[in-house]
Amino acid sequence: MAEDPIDRTDLAPRFWEKGLDRLTPQEWEALCDGCGKCCLNKLEDDETGEVALTRIACRLFDDATCRCANYANRLAYVPECVVLTPKTLPEVVYFFPETCAYRRLHEGRDLPHWHPLLTGDPMSPHLAGASLMDETVSETEIGDADWEDFVIEEPTGGA
Repeated sequence: MAEDPIDRTDLAPRFWEKGLDRLTPQEWEALCDGCGKCCLNKLEDDETGEVALTRIACRLFDDATCRCANYANRLAYVPECVVLTPKTLPEVVYFFPETCAYRRLHEGRDLPHWHPLLTGDPMSPHLAGASLMDETVSETEIGDADWEDFVIEEPTGGA
């Protein structure tokens, strides 16, 4: 089993069931499944509001780990990065992947069966096919006009 970069130690069983607005900072961070799809660029249709996922990743995204290469300081380099909190979630939830734990819980659904909090394995989203590990291209390599060529269906891993 891989080492988990997210601190999931000493958490109460099924802590997420108490409600997103009641989570501690550690519990909030532990909800992240590490799929990296939130770091993929999306296209939003101005008329319909529909959001399309691309395999074009943020310039700070590490394709090999599906993690931000500079999470603590990301806003200094990517000011448009969304800081997800219980307060901001309702405003931006539509922009997050269908499998995202924050989105699923906000919508009254449970965690996907492959979530690390259920499996105990931080690699489970990747093994289930719910991430794009080693399948992205950096936004620094693709011009904005070509983004439509990189639209994909969201990998869900059977969620």
